[in-house]
Amino acid sequence: MPATINAKSLGVFKSCQLNGPRRQLQSAATAGPGARALPSRALTHSLPRQPRPPVAAPGARGRRGAVPEGRARPRSPARPRRRGAEAEAAPMSCARWAAAVRSPALCRVIERSFSLHRTHTLKDMENIFQLVRNVIPPLTGKKHKGQDGRIGIVGGCREYTGAPYFAAITALKVGADLSHVFCTKDAASVIKSYSPELIVHPVLDSPNAVHEVEKWLPRLHSVVIGPGLGRDEVLLENAKGIIEKSKVKGIPIIIDADGLWLISQQPSLIQGYQRAILTPNYMEFSRLYEAMLRDPVDSSDHHGCVLRLSQAMGNLTVVQKGERDLISDGEKVLVCSHEGSSRRCGGQGDLLSGSLGVLAHWAFVAGAEKTNGQNPFLVAAFGACSLTRQSNHQAFQKFGRSMTASDMVSEVGTAFNKLFET
Repeated sequence: MPATINAKSLGVFKSCQLNGPRRQLQSAATAGPGARALPSRALTHSLPRQPRPPVAAPGARGRRGAVPEGRARPRSPARPRRRGAEAEAAPMSCARWAAAVRSPALCRVIERSFSLHRTHTLKDMENIFQLVRNVIPPLTGKKHKGQDGRIGIVGGCREYTGAPYFAAITALKVGADLSHVFCTKDAASVIKSYSPELIVHPVLDSPNAVHEVEKWLPRLHSVVIGPGLGRDEVLLENAKGIIEKSKVKGIPIIIDADGLWLISQQPSLIQGYQRAILTPNYMEFSRLYEAMLRDPVDSSDHHGCVLRLSQAMGNLTVVQKGERDLISDGEKVLVCSHEGSSRRCGGQGDLLSGSLGVLAHWAFVAGAEKTNGQNPFLVAAFGACSLTRQSNHQAFQKFGRSMTASDMVSEVGTAFNKLFET
């Protein structure tokens, strides 16, 4: 059974990087029960404190600690060079200790990204990024167009053309082969002008919109419903029909933005469909929570609230976006606190939903072996949250306060490579 890590032992872990061998020994002694001990060789090799030089007699002058006249200054014994097994027993740096527990990325994962709302185990912390890497399909010359993902974005109206674009283009940047946008007629030409890579269908406000989209569902691997949808009654009714048809096909569904408004009005539309992922921000989460549990959100128990909402929705995956992203399937809560920035420009949630559309498909088809029996949508959500935050961080480093969602889109490729392919 893997040893557990608590908050105090995490301090031990950090101390191996910051404070050297003596601090390792002291921290290990105070870490308390349940902490994972540092590797014994590192501790046993910590050297005792060397004795101070004799203090000068009263009245003696010169530098502090001068030796009285007539007495020879004791020489510290020469420290032998470490060789062979002794060299291996030297105190470990943070990176070496991470390697010793079979996880080269453990420092970065612990200190920047990963938490669980239950007892932490080394296996949990080692595996979470590796599970995301496991579900990413390799690039080979034997595949044909479409095999790595055909994603559908349902949304886009006269007022909101940017949101579906950001979701669709991010899906391509993450690694989907084809990205479709099902929008209104007014929005179609505008979205087409943003990028020639997108396939744009001007059908969302047509009388037979549900049927038009349904024809494409067998070719799609996942659908993202909500970016730029708006709250027009006709569009919401068509989105409702598309959700129902997608459920019949068993397609993973990501619901964001005004799609969440629709769900808050009619929760039964998605309740119990465990291939769905909801991505509410603070206000959207509060609206959903009150609709389902008839109580206001408890601001002192964010983890419990996201857990209860997922359970009330039938254990589908909920990603509560915020300072830290809370992810729950009703059984556990993952916390993604990967470093992003303080910039809160519009469009960041659309990047998340687009990347999640791709990762949800990859995790879903990868199978239980690749996800180590974990809920594939939890794995996908953690990967998408980390990727969005990394893209945000990189863009902010370049542009600061002037950063926009378009700048983040440009960083998706390098952020993906940094997190999952190096």
